[in-house]
Amino acid sequence: MMGLVFVLIIVLSCCENVRRKVPLNFIFLGLFTIVEGFMLGSVTVFYEAEAVLWAIGATALVSFALSVFAMQSKWDFTAASGAMWAIGWTLISFGLLCAILRTQYLYIVYASLGTLVFSIYLVMDTQLMLGGKHKYSISPEEYIFAALNLYLDIITLFLLLLQLIGFCR
Repeated sequence: MMGLVFVLIIVLSCCENVRRKVPLNFIFLGLFTIVEGFMLGSVTVFYEAEAVLWAIGATALVSFALSVFAMQSKWDFTAASGAMWAIGWTLISFGLLCAILRTQYLYIVYASLGTLVFSIYLVMDTQLMLGGKHKYSISPEEYIFAALNLYLDIITLFLLLLQLIGFCR
């Protein structure tokens, strides 16, 4: 199932003719959403229901607050895309280290740093979608790509918050 998610992400990200052609773009985004929903269900089953509800609430609150901040802020987060790319790869490397060492404290640090990084990604992607006076923007024809970016940011934020809440219980 994880392979299908990656294939759908690559197709929606790299194939402009799929991303911009109605109804094909909606079909692919819908298929991605269904597969991602099954994967989220498979992950959340290992956590207590209360932890999942707390993570959902925290994700909704953080996503709303960061989206409002992105719309109101005079700071241009889109200019930091290169730095965020490097930070993202550093986070992936740290995640591999956590998988090797397997200590709860490292997992908590990883989830905390990941939450911070993906919060910045959410602000950056929201500003990319809004356009305006920001350094970079996404064209209005790329609404599927923008939706995919926001979707991935929010889902990853949810999983990291769930991991934090789950480990802290």
